[in-house]
Order: sequence, then C-alpha cells, then structure tokens
Amino acid sequence: MKKIIPSRLETRVQKFLYRTIGERIPARVTPNQITLVGALGGLAGIVCAALSGLNRWFLIGTICGLACHLVCDDLDGYVARTRNMSSKAGGYFDLLTDILHITYLIIALAFTGVIHFHVAILMVPVYALLMFTAMNYILHLDEFLFPRLGPIETHLFFALICIMGIVCRRGAGIEFYGFTYNLADFVVLAGGALMYYEMIRLQVQLFRRLRNCDRKYDEK
Repeated sequence: MKKIIPSRLETRVQKFLYRTIGERIPARVTPNQITLVGALGGLAGIVCAALSGLNRWFLIGTICGLACHLVCDDLDGYVARTRNMSSKAGGYFDLLTDILHITYLIIALAFTGVIHFHVAILMVPVYALLMFTAMNYILHLDEFLFPRLGPIETHLFFALICIMGIVCRRGAGIEFYGFTYNLADFVVLAGGALMYYEMIRLQVQLFRRLRNCDRKYDEK
C-alpha cells in the first residue's frame, strides 16, 4: 500500500519516533497491542477532560493522553510494516480508535465548558469524515493518504485547546449574535475551518479519481 504524508512535521516526528522508540519495541509486542495502549491513553485523556469540570488542571492529563495516543498511532503502523504484520483488521482497529478518541474528546471538552456546545457540534463530524475518506482511499485506491493536517497537527490543536482551558478563566468570553465565545472556541473555529477544507478537498479528489476508474473500466 502506498503511504502518502504531505505534512513535513508528521514525517519528521515519525522518523524520530521510529529511530528512538520503534527500533526498541520488543519482538513479542504486536501492532494491535500498541493500538490498544494508545486507545487506553486516549480514554484516560477523555476521562481527564470530563473531570476538568471539577478542576481545570485535569486537562494536563488530557494533554498526556493525547501524547500517548499520538505516539502509539505512529508506532503501530511502523511495527506492522517492518515486521510484516499488517492486517485489514488492524487497519480498521486503528482508524476506529482514532475516530472514537477525537469524537468523545470533543464531547467531554464541551460538557465541561472548555469549549461551548454550539462550537463543538461543528467539530464532531469533521474528523470522522476525514477518517471515512482515508478508509475509502485504502479500500478503493490502495493508498494510505494523510491529510495535510495530519495526526500530529490534530493532536497539537487539541493540546492547545486544553492549554487555553487551563489559562482562561471559566465563563469569560464575548457575546456574538446571542452566543458566547471564549478563546478556546476561536482556536476550534480556526482549526475546524482548515480541517473542513481539507476534508472536502480530499473527498472531491477521491470522487474524481473513482469516476476516472469507472470510465476506464467501462472502456474495457
């Protein structure tokens, strides 16, 4: 499968992780086990986000959970490729945990007031749609295409939201057309706009390529 990573930051981070951690992972460890560790780290981060309603310093735990999920998300694929352990089930498990992690993290941040619900509902579908699009690239074109805003940019984006949640006073914000917006909301809206653009771009590109494949098939 052809792997396409437009993000230079993602490429550099992956190379660093492969060299410093990936080569030292014991032979008995499987890719699915690494994915599971990342999922548990992400779950811990979600729990900390939910607890941040009691104390905003719990968001530090969310940042740690994001870091754990990101590292494992890169290393499970490395182990699968280098040890010839790639599987369709593993790829599905990986994408599923990514979707669940980000979706429920957004919900937890909204419930505790780090971001407002009217902003969160705009973000809930976009990451799932990105993963859905990536899965279709895999199924139909045999390509693992990362968006230009890849996993590391997404995780840094949510880490920044958590930092804003710690720094900014709860309830502070500005009114606009009957809705309140805080600093974290503006970060979400800015990043969300870029992610929506990237998601739509990849879907349009996928549709055009699949249509060309259909035409070539019809010509035969």
